[in-house]
Amino acid sequence: MSNLTPDDVLRALKTVVDPDRNKDVVALGVIQGLAVKDGHVSFALEVAPEEGRAKEPLRLAAEKAVLALKGARSVTAVLTAHKPAANTAPPRRDAGHHTEGAPRAGAPERQGPAGVKAVIAVASGKGGVGKSTVAVNLAVALNRLGRKTGLLDADIYGPSIPRMLGLHGKPTSKDGKKLQPMAAWGLKAISIGSLIDEDQPMIWRGPMVMTALTQLIYDVEWAPLDVLVVDMPPGTGDAQLTLAQRVPLAGAVIVSTPQDIALIDARKGLAMFKKTHVPVFGIVENMSTFVCPNCGHESHIFGHGGARETAAKLGTDFLGEIPLHIAIRETSDGGTPITAREPDGPQAKAFIALAERIAQKLDAGDTRPAPRIVME
Repeated sequence: MSNLTPDDVLRALKTVVDPDRNKDVVALGVIQGLAVKDGHVSFALEVAPEEGRAKEPLRLAAEKAVLALKGARSVTAVLTAHKPAANTAPPRRDAGHHTEGAPRAGAPERQGPAGVKAVIAVASGKGGVGKSTVAVNLAVALNRLGRKTGLLDADIYGPSIPRMLGLHGKPTSKDGKKLQPMAAWGLKAISIGSLIDEDQPMIWRGPMVMTALTQLIYDVEWAPLDVLVVDMPPGTGDAQLTLAQRVPLAGAVIVSTPQDIALIDARKGLAMFKKTHVPVFGIVENMSTFVCPNCGHESHIFGHGGARETAAKLGTDFLGEIPLHIAIRETSDGGTPITAREPDGPQAKAFIALAERIAQKLDAGDTRPAPRIVME
């Protein structure tokens, strides 16, 4: 086990001088989000947006300085600045013109990770609806259908994929530039949760999160994959928009419970994908029916059928119901997804049926736009 400490890293970073300001990066106060665990180091350099590309040599110098430390096994340094779009004119506000989130003239084209045939997003308008459980079991089920599948945990603030897949240790790098994804249950997987302590909070600002997500997408050796499943963060903030705008998503799967409050937020998720011109594959109703493990009685704890009705109103597909069952919870907490441990069981079959529907849409090249959202 490495004895590397944050103080060791800061001492090394004090040797990295910004030539434009003639001060080291620590004195300038640009180092943010420093995390050190078992020799694996991650941090961000917070610079002005207009300096993004120009500061790339500074980022590389910082990585090199820390990597030279005894006990440093890997270093991930990100810049908080992003390249601005070519058209920087403010959007017009009058009706009938560009809406926020839609592609602008001169905006960079979406580009997928190398060697990945299709990227799909599993999203939700709010947290607590079991989105990550659906994403993990969908990915395992797609793999069982013969698809080479990867899973990207894009929830920087609440990464749960390492626990749910039973991942231990850290991702490695062959060249010090690209990470090798970790392997579990036939999947290639990556998560910021594998680079930090499980109990350590990610106290990062929005630009830092977006840069980290970009690196997890493009600086990982995903190839070859038929499909990359992205477990999106809950909600409709900057991180979600970054992924939707930068990655050519083949489609999105919206996860909701039958509750009215969850369905309201699901509609917001659908609206986000509509604005960013991402096809929506449909809605999944998670925690649809509770089956008593003792007597087999079915109860609708969170209601029932709400997601199906919402899908019909919005003109999108209803992708199926996932039951609320203790076996799904236990296998998720235990790092053995239900689709891997009991693939022929009734709970796993619900996920496999979902995967079959998604596979059909991918094969058919389902590029229908997101449904029109009508506010009543």
